[in-house]
Amino acid sequence: MQRVPSSAIADSTDVSVTDQISVIATARLTLERLTLDDAGFILALVNEPSWLQYIGDRGVRTLEDARDYIRNGPLAIYERFGYGLWRVCRRDDGSTMGLCGLLRRDTLDGPDIGFAFSPAFWGKGYAYEAAMATLDYVRTTLGVQRVLAVVSPANTRSINLLERLGLVFDSRVRLTADAEELLLFATANRP
Repeated sequence: MQRVPSSAIADSTDVSVTDQISVIATARLTLERLTLDDAGFILALVNEPSWLQYIGDRGVRTLEDARDYIRNGPLAIYERFGYGLWRVCRRDDGSTMGLCGLLRRDTLDGPDIGFAFSPAFWGKGYAYEAAMATLDYVRTTLGVQRVLAVVSPANTRSINLLERLGLVFDSRVRLTADAEELLLFATANRP
């Protein structure tokens, strides 16, 4: 697997676009495109109690289900939009910690940032670092100024993180007619 060379990383605010695998690098993290080889990680993450509670059950029960999830989700979004959810890895030991990146939902009028981390990596600033680097990438590389986020009203940890990132509450939304009502946040910059 290709990684961002350490020479491409100057400090924690650098955002480096290098190859088709590594997308963003910070002082402690790399954000990389998912591959089908990530099926084991995805299977574990999407079945974490916190994922099931706040994001929802995606019906991923086997490694093949996880490969289908990657194929039909992140890989399809990369192909269509050039961005998507990226695997977040710790630079010092290569540990895969979670996901962070952009989604593009038909029911929203712009890309939305998403993140999910394994509980072992909570409370260490990794989600903030990955999300801030993602927002920097979106602004500087993609030229997108307004980024959205949707979150369950009960997910106070994610709400706090979104506010720390500078997103503000916009409205309440449903992604589908029968879905639960979510809170919509947006960056303060509007086109």
